[in-house]
Formats: sequence, structure tokens, C-alpha cells
Amino acid sequence: MKQRALGSGGLTVSAIGLGCMGMSQSYGAPDEEESIRTIHRAIDLGVTLIDTADAYGKGANEQLVGRAIRDRRHDVVLASKFGIVPNPAGGTAIDVDARPERVRSCCDASLSRLGVDTIDLYYLHRVDPNVPIEDTVGAMADLVREGKVRYLGLSEAGPRSLRRAHAIHPIAALQSEYSLWTREPEPIVLPVCRELGIGFVPFSPLGRGFLTGAVKETDTFADNDVRRRLPRFQAENFQRNLSLVGRIEALARTNGCSASQLALAWVLAKGRDIVPIPGTKRVRYLEENVAAANLTLTAEDIAALDEAFPIGVAAGTRYPADSMRLLEAEASSQ
Repeated sequence: MKQRALGSGGLTVSAIGLGCMGMSQSYGAPDEEESIRTIHRAIDLGVTLIDTADAYGKGANEQLVGRAIRDRRHDVVLASKFGIVPNPAGGTAIDVDARPERVRSCCDASLSRLGVDTIDLYYLHRVDPNVPIEDTVGAMADLVREGKVRYLGLSEAGPRSLRRAHAIHPIAALQSEYSLWTREPEPIVLPVCRELGIGFVPFSPLGRGFLTGAVKETDTFADNDVRRRLPRFQAENFQRNLSLVGRIEALARTNGCSASQLALAWVLAKGRDIVPIPGTKRVRYLEENVAAANLTLTAEDIAALDEAFPIGVAAGTRYPADSMRLLEAEASSQ
């Protein structure tokens, strides 16, 4: 698979990565054997960026990823995150703790669960509004100097935090949700990333499965499926959003590909500094996603998708209100 640079500090990864969260939480019952097969198949196909976090499955996901890459560590650019305090009731995050004294303990715990000596890309999962970003990133920079971490990243940070963090230590990547139905980063954070030489890593580039065309109703979701609690998948919002699926399916037929491949190809076409990490726990979906890296969209294709999915097109917010407050990346006032 073709490679892309994340940031200007020398970190190079595959054009498409693999998000592993759903292997341990949020989307039905875990299937460890299939998940490990999926990670192995990803590596076989040239996927190098493997993404996890300490909050996913309350540490279980890091353990799973660690087992999967144990014999293939040198083939992987391993990314993890810290900062989110898992919601005791399950579901989406509602709190964050990024105090400097917590940074080292979180990293050491992740290293132990992953079974590695170094994390290649270590993200602050959400900016802590109660802690100066300079203090958190300063503590993260200590980890780089000690060899426990190679590169630093932020997740869902706004422009002001990006600038302040980058002034303390180079930030290699910003991870935020970005897709055809979540284009808010385009006018707000992408220009700052490009000004500072920070790579952009979209999670949920397939709209949590919505943009694949496979989600026609929500009654089939498992009881623990996080989408049951997300506004875009509820009541009138969901019915309004269904009209978007027809738009992408029609354009996909014209291009001779699946809706998911077209959605990923659009993200890839938005800049060579962008590396999406679609999540899946199934080999067949992984293979379909990876094939999107071979699609070439024309300027007319991109313009048609831009017109069909303007900024703000989706009905409903990305998360419930108690989680939305943690998203700096969408705050235009930042």
C-alpha cells in the first residue's frame, strides 16, 4: 500500500490505517479470534497504522492489539491514546483527566497491556478543559525523551490548543471524526494542521457504518451498540439521514465501487496529509476498505460528492450533549 507522511517529523504510515475500538466495545459482542485475524490480514495487506486507546474496553483493546502484533511489531506503527475517563455506565465518554502526573502512569499501563517498549504515536484523547495544554503536552514530551513514545498527537483538539501544544513539542497528528457527513474540520482545523505541518487522522470515515449503505434501520443494533444513543441514529434524525445513503450509492454505482469505498476514496482525495482509520472487526470489511486506496477520483467525482454532502448536511449531533462538550475540533470559536 502507498505510504503517507503524518506530520513533518518523519513519521510515515500506510495511506489507510485500522481503527480497533469496535473489536472490544460499542458495536455488539467482541469476537477476539476474528479481530486478531483482521489485524493480521491488515498487516498482510500493507496496513501499518494500528490504532487503539486505553479507554477502549477499559484496557481490553490494548491487550488484544498487543497479542495480535506480538510477532509482527516491526511491521506496525502503533498508536494509542490516554485522557478519557471511561463512562461507568458505558457508552460515550463524558469526562477527561489529563493532569501531568497522570500522563506517565497512563503510558506505563498502556505499554504493559500492549506488551511493547515504545508506543509510536501517543495521543491525548481529549483536551482537558481544567488543565493547561502546555502542562499535559510537556509531560508527554518527557515520554518522548525517555524513549517510551516516538511521536505525539492530539484528538478532537481545536486550533488554539493545536497551536499551544505544538509550541511545546511538535505534534505529528490530529485525530478527529471526518467523513462525508462530518465535514466540520475542513474550515476550522485542517488549515491550522497544514500551517503547522500536522497530519490529520480521520476516525469514523464511514460514518459509523452509515455511509456503507448497510444501515437501513436501527432495531437490529445490539443492546450495547453505541449508535442507539447517538442523535444521528435516532427517530426523525435517522429517517432524514437515510436520504443521504441514496446519494452515495448512486455515485458509487457510477464509479463501479461500493459506497464505503467511495466514501474512503473521497477522504483520501482531500489531501495527502490525511490518513483515515476505518474501524472493523471483520476481515471481509477490512479487505473492502483497503481496496479503496486504489481508487482514483476525478475532480468531477469529488465535486459531485462535495455537492451531495455539504457541511452540516447530517441531521443530529455526533454525540449526546455530555460528550459533545469535550469536542474542541468543532468549536468555531477556538
